Amino acid sequence: MFLLDAAAVLVGLAALFGLFNHHVLKLPFAIGLMVSGLLASVGVLAVDQIWPSLELAEAVRGAVLQVDFSVALLSGMLSLLLFAGALHTNMALLRERALPILLMATLGVAISTALAGTLAYGLFSMFGFDIDFAWCLVFGALISPTDPIAVIGILKSAGAPKELEIKIVGESLFNDGVGVVLFTVLLAFAVGAQEMGASEVAILLAEEIVGGVLMGLVFGWLCSRALASLEEPNLEILLTLATVLMIGFLAHRLHVSGPLAAVVAGLFVGNHARDTAMGERTERTLDTVWTFLDETLNAVLFLLIGVELFALSLVEGSMLLGAVMIPCVLFARWVGVALPLGLVRRRVDLGPGAVQLLTWGGLKGGISIALAMKMPAFDGRDVVLTVTYGIVVFSILVQGLTIGPFVRRIHGEAPAKGAQA
Repeated sequence: MFLLDAAAVLVGLAALFGLFNHHVLKLPFAIGLMVSGLLASVGVLAVDQIWPSLELAEAVRGAVLQVDFSVALLSGMLSLLLFAGALHTNMALLRERALPILLMATLGVAISTALAGTLAYGLFSMFGFDIDFAWCLVFGALISPTDPIAVIGILKSAGAPKELEIKIVGESLFNDGVGVVLFTVLLAFAVGAQEMGASEVAILLAEEIVGGVLMGLVFGWLCSRALASLEEPNLEILLTLATVLMIGFLAHRLHVSGPLAAVVAGLFVGNHARDTAMGERTERTLDTVWTFLDETLNAVLFLLIGVELFALSLVEGSMLLGAVMIPCVLFARWVGVALPLGLVRRRVDLGPGAVQLLTWGGLKGGISIALAMKMPAFDGRDVVLTVTYGIVVFSILVQGLTIGPFVRRIHGEAPAKGAQA
């Protein structure tokens, strides 16, 4: 019953806040929902200060904490959202830029993790928070991946050109899987639950990444074969939905990357199956249904990001620390983009302002918050969670609202609205 109750409340609030944003805030849809959630959260806290006897904030906090954000996203919504994003990504364009995308999604994430973790260690100490270096590296791993959900939704609203969109979206679709694997490895070191040498780390990386890609290829191929055997749109939609859900179910049990499997399967179905196994009616229905699922889940996710303010236990000085960490994380992102792209600059036409655009367009989102909430209790956990939340809100609100003007400034022309990757 709780699942249905939570779904009813979240979808209802998303619809209500969507109306509020449409008529009042007039922000891009995803950003408007997050801002609406934040405003509602701040409003509840203000009412609680004026009439403490109502205990409204405590009641809302209890309701918010009943929804496990990390489980809801990482074990539920993420595979569906990634599949939907990959389903509408042009594989031919992605293949043309495969080398820089691969380097940024692997080497770039590793560089950003190390640099962001090291800077965090220094700043945490400067602000009087004694947090072990191992936990700072865990923070670096959870804050380094760009969030494909935030990136895809906001870039569409910004009307970014295809050339930029495919670079950022292509990297974002893959780098979260690498980031989650790094997070898992570094978390094991920080907890001290197991001692792993270089060979064990390499095996874990291979199992998660290679295993995820192979699972995605197998499920994408099986789904395509099934789609080619019939011409019944409703059943074909059900087959694609079952494919994603089974990936999520099996990936966790086989210890492979579910996000990567969902991305690969989505790319396979959205490109190979679209060309060889779908009729026009099925293709139209598929796009309509998955676009609806994508928009609805995005709405719920960004609403959850806004109301997760209640899940924070604010520590004195942590908000200021978060503000100081924002340029440090951006710097780590810039280095994580500039170094990999520097390796391919002579062989690949990166376009004007590529490093700056990829740095500013590399938005953080719900994945970073979900990973932060997965951390077990340790000295400084509340500080790390608050800093992470502040960086994510800044990224979505400030970077998300300015990426459009930034693109126009670099390219010197207005990007085409609604460009598809």
